[in-house]
Amino acid sequence: MTLNEQYNKWKENTLKKSLEKFKERKERFEYSSGLEVPRLSLPPEVDSAYEEKLGFPGEYPYTRGVQPTMYRSRFWTMRQYAGFSTAEESNKRYRYLLAQGQTGLSVAFDLPTQIGYDADDPIAQGEVGKVGVSISSIHDMMQLYDQIPLDKVSTSMTINAPAGVLLAMYIAVAKRQGADMRQLRGTIQNDILKEYVARGTYIFPPAPSMRLITDIFSFCAKEVPYWNTISISGYHIREAGSTAVQEVAFTLADGIAYVEAALKAGLDVDAFAGQLSFFFNAHNNLLEEVAKFRAARRMWARIMRERFKAKKPSSWQLRFHTQTAGSTLTAQQPENNVVRVTLQALSAVLGGTQSLHTNSMDEALWLPTEKSVRVALRTQQIIAYESGVADSIDPLAGSYLIEHLTDEIEKGALDYIAKIDEMGGALQSIERGYMQNEIQNAAYAAQQEIERKEQIVVGVNQFNVDEVLTLERLQVDPSIELGQREKLRKVRENRDQRVVGELLGKLVDAAKGTDNLMPLFIECVENDITLGEICNTLRGVWGEYVAEGFGVNPPPMRY
Repeated sequence: MTLNEQYNKWKENTLKKSLEKFKERKERFEYSSGLEVPRLSLPPEVDSAYEEKLGFPGEYPYTRGVQPTMYRSRFWTMRQYAGFSTAEESNKRYRYLLAQGQTGLSVAFDLPTQIGYDADDPIAQGEVGKVGVSISSIHDMMQLYDQIPLDKVSTSMTINAPAGVLLAMYIAVAKRQGADMRQLRGTIQNDILKEYVARGTYIFPPAPSMRLITDIFSFCAKEVPYWNTISISGYHIREAGSTAVQEVAFTLADGIAYVEAALKAGLDVDAFAGQLSFFFNAHNNLLEEVAKFRAARRMWARIMRERFKAKKPSSWQLRFHTQTAGSTLTAQQPENNVVRVTLQALSAVLGGTQSLHTNSMDEALWLPTEKSVRVALRTQQIIAYESGVADSIDPLAGSYLIEHLTDEIEKGALDYIAKIDEMGGALQSIERGYMQNEIQNAAYAAQQEIERKEQIVVGVNQFNVDEVLTLERLQVDPSIELGQREKLRKVRENRDQRVVGELLGKLVDAAKGTDNLMPLFIECVENDITLGEICNTLRGVWGEYVAEGFGVNPPPMRY
């Protein structure tokens, strides 16, 4: 079959169905000169590998995108990762961002919430509301989403070890709003393996942690079908210092481990694979990043179809959220970060992301202000509405450099995955410290390059200026911790203690058994049992994870 015949087949079978469901934003896309922007560009001559390596948008192996029309029908979801202080304060920020044109929520939780402690726990002292919003009970969650209809917005929650409990709270709040949980859309990060590798906000040992994840897979496949049950995260791997190749390799290796765990738990691959999602970093090298996203899509499609024998096209698709690189932001000349973020966001769009967060210029200094968040959101909107890059499906396809980089990143990542397979999989490689050591070595090498000025960071190791910062600063009121403690005291005072005792007893039995924990989590939070009480009960059954080589748990990263 010639390329033109393949193209006509794609138009008739794949594109036509997509256009019936999602019309393009315009009848005609054109440049300022009046020339039409082609929906899809094809080479005048192709080799036999074209279909195998590239194919067509919305078709295997998805190198050119998971949707047939990509942004010609609708833009990516524009999210701004936000959360600080109390649920009331964060709710104001969410409603402000939605009013400014944000199209999805992305929730940052404070450190105590991330590691399963209530705001009144002694271990939480001094950390309540500092790097995210404090959520201890369903009442906090209700306030967080006040006046935000959960069946109308897509919500991403960056939560891992206690992800099932926070999802249970979200579902319970949606039910109280009168929403059907089968219509809820969003994502929980729920990626514990990368916590062991790169971030540190874990609670439980690997076996019960993986059980919690597969329980969520199973529950959501039946009850919350539009929810992304995991966001397999390369972002934090890259923030810890990995290369682009390592980011792809270690992320997909973790993804393989989750699929294998779900299959071992008795789930059918096509029942849950369509609800898996990914989360990548966008760094400064625009062309490398575009190629990275394309390579990751192609690799995952082949892994799912060839390795796991998935039958549904939706099971082969790597859908991903992107966040611009926090580790590249500088405290020096912070306005320069606007340019860095623009380049990074552009790489994500050219690479075909499904959703995007743009960091604010002041995040190397403090939590972002409303003004800096607005500039970050406007960056996405200018790319979407003014740059023209969203008018063609895969704008850089066919570039000799892009296609070469895509192949090379895939080759390097596959070599890493082969080594990890030889060790017995992602978890075994983590326990041996393999991933951690590879990332540390890459981070050290990159830092050496900066110190030798082989890699220039503008305003840091070259083009320095003496300056006095005049940016507005956001500060979290330390008294909010006392307020959160008082709210918890009232919650505990007014609930039915008999019911609480019975449910926590059931939770102990369920944790020792094999029943799915999600329905019980929902029942617990609906009866005012707190996040910390649930997690402490599970700690009592499962214990806590201690990283190999440490006498105590290493401190978690705070970003």
